Amino acid sequence: MPRPPESKPARPAPNPASAPHGRARWPEARHYAALDLGTNNCRLLIARPQGGGFTVVDAFSRIVRLGEGLASSGRLSDAAIERTIAALRICADKLRRRHVALSRSVATEACRQAANGPEFIRRVYAETGIVLDIITAEEEARLAVLGCHALLEPGDGPALVFDIGGGSTELVLVDNSAEQPRILDWHSAPWGVVSLTEARGVTGDQDEPTRTAAYARMRESVAEAFAPFVARLPAITGTPRLLGTSGTVTTLASVHLGLPSYDRSAVDGLIVPTASMRAVSQRIAGLDMAGRSAVPCIGAERADLVVAGCAILETIMEIWPAERLGIADRGIREGILRHLMRGSLK
Repeated sequence: MPRPPESKPARPAPNPASAPHGRARWPEARHYAALDLGTNNCRLLIARPQGGGFTVVDAFSRIVRLGEGLASSGRLSDAAIERTIAALRICADKLRRRHVALSRSVATEACRQAANGPEFIRRVYAETGIVLDIITAEEEARLAVLGCHALLEPGDGPALVFDIGGGSTELVLVDNSAEQPRILDWHSAPWGVVSLTEARGVTGDQDEPTRTAAYARMRESVAEAFAPFVARLPAITGTPRLLGTSGTVTTLASVHLGLPSYDRSAVDGLIVPTASMRAVSQRIAGLDMAGRSAVPCIGAERADLVVAGCAILETIMEIWPAERLGIADRGIREGILRHLMRGSLK
């Protein structure tokens, strides 16, 4: 399969002293920004180059559920659009206040699927000055790998990197033997935590047999969607390596650690036995809504979607039987920043 295309050119960030795409006189220490608008989350990072990497100077993350109801209607709902634009206004304000020199903002599966996606993109620009690029699943996968591959454990043979999103899941087979990862194959499945929950899950307080049956349906649907990729996978050589970047893996890793609240410093770069992650997934999937809401790091905000994430994660661990799972609280935004800063990083 051909490699994903290169990123489109980045655009200057909104500038309060001029039109949305005007350039200001930037301070000596240039700030760069990356915004990732997914089916479930809106995330922003603002950073400046430092050494061979970068230092984050500001960040923003909010669950907006842009893709809520998309599977049944084929459109972004008015309520979801309003929630998302409210979050993007905050992002635009941060970009202005931080005098960002160069930024790129991308939208993924929800905007790819929605009939009114282009209309939404135009409204975002009109109301916030932010230009969203609707990127392909291929580029989404490439940016995720660029942002997190440094956390792959050393080893021989290809590694599998995955990103469980709100509307899709990207699987990427990579050769990490050189300084920059080389994508050997990739696959995008149309199931993320939002789309899978709405199509195959249960959202209320059904009894245990109903929840168990729904979980089995989710696992079956994910396995079917992964089947073309599984058929192309080469025979595993060396020690299988597995790295996940998403809210699902960071949340479940937090549950594994027993954290009272989310702590990025404890989770990003963590290596967890896959047997432990499987046990956590099965335990969470067996709880009712109240039980999941009571688990620290899940709470009411994620309780309805986390079961779908468990189903996707369990299926991934089956198709790539690694003994350990790397956890990355980094991905598309960091990939965008590295792409923007290539001329600045030393």
